[in-house]
Parts: sequence; structure tokens; C-alpha cells
Amino acid sequence: MVTACVWGTGNIGRLAIRAVDAHPRLELTSVLVHDPEKVGRDAGDLAELGRDLAVAATDDIDSVLASRPQAVVYAASGDIRPDEALADIVRALGTGAVVVTPALYALYDQRNAPPEMREPVLAAIAEGGGSLFVSGVDPGWGNDVLPLLVSGLGSTVDVVRCQEIFDYSTYDQPDSVRYLVGMGQPMDYDAPMLAATVPTMVWGGQVRLIARGLEVELDEIRETVERLPLDETVSTESMGEFEKGTQGAVRFEVQGIVGGEPLIVIEHVTRIHPSCAPDWPTPPDGDGAHRVIIEGDPRIEVTIEATDEAGNRAAGGNATAVGRLVGAIEWLIDADPGLYDALDVPLRPATGRLGAARTAQEGVTA
Repeated sequence: MVTACVWGTGNIGRLAIRAVDAHPRLELTSVLVHDPEKVGRDAGDLAELGRDLAVAATDDIDSVLASRPQAVVYAASGDIRPDEALADIVRALGTGAVVVTPALYALYDQRNAPPEMREPVLAAIAEGGGSLFVSGVDPGWGNDVLPLLVSGLGSTVDVVRCQEIFDYSTYDQPDSVRYLVGMGQPMDYDAPMLAATVPTMVWGGQVRLIARGLEVELDEIRETVERLPLDETVSTESMGEFEKGTQGAVRFEVQGIVGGEPLIVIEHVTRIHPSCAPDWPTPPDGDGAHRVIIEGDPRIEVTIEATDEAGNRAAGGNATAVGRLVGAIEWLIDADPGLYDALDVPLRPATGRLGAARTAQEGVTA
């Protein structure tokens, strides 16, 4: 069994606890939290599993790292604290742990990461003998390995397009929805996530990964952003009202330009209500989907809908992203120490997990 620590118990951390607990070859041995009110609570309670896991959350980072977990799922946010997240991850790598995380956007494409981020990581790996794999929660696989796998089904490939299409009214992140993305804000509000160069900072690495997988050279990466207001005031169950005339929908693209044309595109279409921007792409049903479109011969379109136990698509998408990270731990344990990206780490079958949840619920020993 591989001993594992989950660091952070927000939306991603809760899912990480569930994923580690469900994995037959991983053992959850510690959970790190920042909130004093979470200290001492059982991991199963924090993950809303409905049962205890006999692992109490702690804020004692030194003690946990001194216990030398073989793997660390770093689930704390890096959105507004990238320096602190990097420092935490470097500490874990220095103990020799395998670390998986979505927190450091710049390391999605680790080969082109800025030296101030890459060099401390490489130094910690050289010192401790650990490994790091960074993949996104939007989800990463939808913008790297999936489009590359699907592209191999065609005879010719003209354009690769990855889409995330979501109704944010069910997304349990009100601060991110209202202030980072700007939903419900005046149309002249400068949303941090939509500021010039920010989409490229977050998703540009995945565009470069696709280009590398297809063995093409990018001329540059461009951004486009469209925003539309709400025609009427709408009310949401989780985040309250969003007033008429405020931002109700956002559509942006991060484009990889090849030969002067946008041939690799990562596109996000986000609404706070289905009534806004009806002419933009929509999911087949429900509140969201991820889609890969390969324009070529033949034209290939793959839509994936991931849904959590409560029927939430956004949370389901996050769960698949966490599954990709946690599922990579075994491969990383067996691999040489290093800094890896999505083209290095294979997407592997859920070996040993078929029917595992039902078996655990029934109390049957496999």
C-alpha cells in the first residue's frame, strides 16, 4: 500500500479524500487543513462520506511531513496564493514524496515553466528524490490527453477544439463565480480571470501540450473574450440573485496559432443561467459538459458528462480531474524521480476498482 496525505479539504480536497479512500492500493494516513475548526475532525466527515476513516485532520505540517507519506495530494488553492502553494509543494518534494496537484498552472507544461517556479521544484526533487505531476481541474485530461487520443482516430486533422460548457448557478464557489469570473458584476467590471494574459497563463500550457503531442510549432498563443449581460434578473439556489444588465455569460478562447490560423483552441462557455447567450454552444442536457471536436476527415466530436452523487456536473468534472491525479500516483511511485506533465503520465485503467464501492458498502472483503 502507498501511504498518502491529502493537503487541503476544500472542493478538491474533499474529492481527493474520496478518491484515495476508494483506491485499493492507496492508504490515507494523514489530512492537512488550514481552518482551525477542521482540526481533529475525521477525514470521512470532511469528505462527507457518511462514515469515519479513522484519520483525524491536523494543521501540523511539520509532523505530517516528518511521517514521510509516500504521496501527497496537494489540494489547497494556488489561484491567489501561487507562491505559498509552490513553497508547500517544494517542502513535500523535499521529503521524497510523490506530489500530485492542480494548484500550479505554470507547471501544466513544465518544460516551458518560468525558471523561478521550475528551478525550486527541480532542486527539491534532486534533494529528496520525489516527483511532481500537475494537471488541471477544468479538467486537465479534457485539454490534453483526451484530444490527443481522439485525434489519432482521424485520417486528417485540421483543428483541435476543447470546450468546457457550464451553467455556474450550481457551482459551489460563489467568490470565484462572482469576483474571479465576474458573474453578476457590472459589465465594466474587470474580472481577474478574464484580464489580458490570464487565460493564457492558466490554459496556455495545455495548448502547448497538444501542440507538442501533434508535433507542430506554434506561431503564438492568442486570446479572445466575449461577455454578455443578463436580459432579466435571475435567482439561483446556491448563490442568490443576479441582476438584469449584469454579466450573465462569458465565452473565451485560448488559441494556438499555427501557420497564422487558430488550429488548437481551448474554449470556455460559462453561463449563470441557461437563458443567457442561447446562441453559444450548449451541453446536450443538464448543467454542463466537456467536449472535444476534431475538425478533419472524419469530423469527430466527443462529449463527456460527469455527474456527482447529487447530480452536479461541475462537481462531477472536478471529480474526474482528481481521479486523474490520484490515479497517477502508482505510476509516479514506480517512475524515476522527476517533474512530469500530462504527456509523460499515462491515463491508466481503474485496475482493481470495478465494483469496489459496492463491495465496501456491503462489507465484503475482496
